[in-house]
Amino acid sequence: MYPLALRVAGRRVVVVGGGPVAARRTRGLVEAGADVRVVAPDAVGEITLLDATGAVRWERREYRTGDLDGAWLVHTATGRSEVDAAVQADADADRIWCVRAADARAASAWVPAVARVDDVVVAVNAGGDPRRAVTLRDAVAELLRGGRLPLRRQRTAAGAAVGTTIGSADRSAAGAPGAVTGAIGSVALVGGGPGDPDLLTVRGRQLLAEADVVVVDRLAPRAVLTELSADVVVVDVGKSPGHHAVPQHRINALLVEHALAGRRVVRLKGGDPYVFGRGSEEAAVCREAGVAVEIVPGVTSAVSVPAAAGIPVTHRGISRGFTVITGHDDVGAIPAAEDHTVVLLMGVSTLARTCRALMAAGRPGHTPVGIVEDGYGPGQRVTTGTLATIAQRAAQVGVQSPAVTVIGGVVRLAPAWAQQGGAPAPLPALTTAR
Repeated sequence: MYPLALRVAGRRVVVVGGGPVAARRTRGLVEAGADVRVVAPDAVGEITLLDATGAVRWERREYRTGDLDGAWLVHTATGRSEVDAAVQADADADRIWCVRAADARAASAWVPAVARVDDVVVAVNAGGDPRRAVTLRDAVAELLRGGRLPLRRQRTAAGAAVGTTIGSADRSAAGAPGAVTGAIGSVALVGGGPGDPDLLTVRGRQLLAEADVVVVDRLAPRAVLTELSADVVVVDVGKSPGHHAVPQHRINALLVEHALAGRRVVRLKGGDPYVFGRGSEEAAVCREAGVAVEIVPGVTSAVSVPAAAGIPVTHRGISRGFTVITGHDDVGAIPAAEDHTVVLLMGVSTLARTCRALMAAGRPGHTPVGIVEDGYGPGQRVTTGTLATIAQRAAQVGVQSPAVTVIGGVVRLAPAWAQQGGAPAPLPALTTAR
């Protein structure tokens, strides 16, 4: 077999047969722009609809010699071997490629199992075994859709291009390899989730596979960077407590500069771009510069990291709601009700002050508190206590960022609470729905 793709747009293709297989063949040919003629005494609904709308011409009769006049290609799928053989014989005599749905090995042409992912066409014939071909096609397509295989095109100066990896955030798009003019690229703000690459969304992985430039945060799932092509530009703008090597205004400028140079930019963040991620600020700057922006939500650490430690932020009979704040926020306005959970991000260094403020605002000192360090990471650790004791305990064990602090009765549901000597939470009685 010699693999080949055919440009059939505007060319006559004959489909002999009116059943489901013929309908699938007809649909694909119409989508490819072919001039399709169907020959069959009866046909399924899809073919009759295509005929009614003028997308195909249906001859309501049996096949006869002469029906292939002017054709470039013929598909026969009648379910009757003698008719398919007659079509094959006429096609061979007229030097027309013929696909036989019921007997691929006797045909002069095959149709592979096909899937389309963006502008990529996956075509698998698997030696004529249709079931195996479909299985392989689906596997490859799934890898492409999930960003496990590269979707990125090497573009020319007529469109856009990209150069080699750089590590300095101070290098502008104008000076980076592959800078082009005349085409504006795009920016995608991708939420990377709590750090585990498996919790990155399918859309996020797909955009990374297509990216020319990746601007990455410290808490993003950095393991996925090893999957990028060698010539993808990776700019590290990670911030740590008290150390912002690349200020936000420079990050904003980098996104715009690379996009205006015609590149596809992924801003890979930890958690969700719109939950204390400054994603809305970056999106606004890009839009003001005329750059298209896509927002890809991520699994926020405010909910996922507590869950990793067995702490739900809400639970029937214990917590009816929750508030997410940072360690820099004023906690005085947060509801002091015992059935309201507080989730504290970026608050390790200000933990003692926050606990004092919450108690001053009316929360009892015995309110449970849990700190989850390095959620979903190799160093995940849970430390529990109360508003009155947690700051001292955290100092004793050396709690470090990144960490998420949960304040409220739901902490009693964590396995670590009982393991560290806490009394279990009273759970509401289960009811049976009628």
